Amino acid sequence: MKSLTCIVCPVGCTLDTEADTLQDTISVTGNRCPRGTDYALEEIRAPKRVVTATVKLEKNCTCKESSVRRLPVKTSSPCLREKIPALLDDIYKIKVSLPVKAGDVIIADWKGEGINIVATRTID
Repeated sequence: MKSLTCIVCPVGCTLDTEADTLQDTISVTGNRCPRGTDYALEEIRAPKRVVTATVKLEKNCTCKESSVRRLPVKTSSPCLREKIPALLDDIYKIKVSLPVKAGDVIIADWKGEGINIVATRTID
């Protein structure tokens, strides 16, 4: 049995999951809405996370805020947890030139996964 706290809505139900290996099923209890069941099943079978990070700015970039050296970015959709280290490796290799607007795609369709890396801040 594995216990989880549902993060889909503000209620935060405590979900208990139990796997039946003979029937290849997972039962979920403790949820107050159907979204809790969906969350628990995804979290057990293929957990995903939205990834946030920063990328380097080109050395020759000058912006109004002289203390800014990195651009915050995030994934446009959740990434499988097992692929996050490879994703972060690719993100940390990038250098971005200014100007950048919030929402600009920094990496398009990362490794064919349908995940874009987008800027979360505008820097002129």
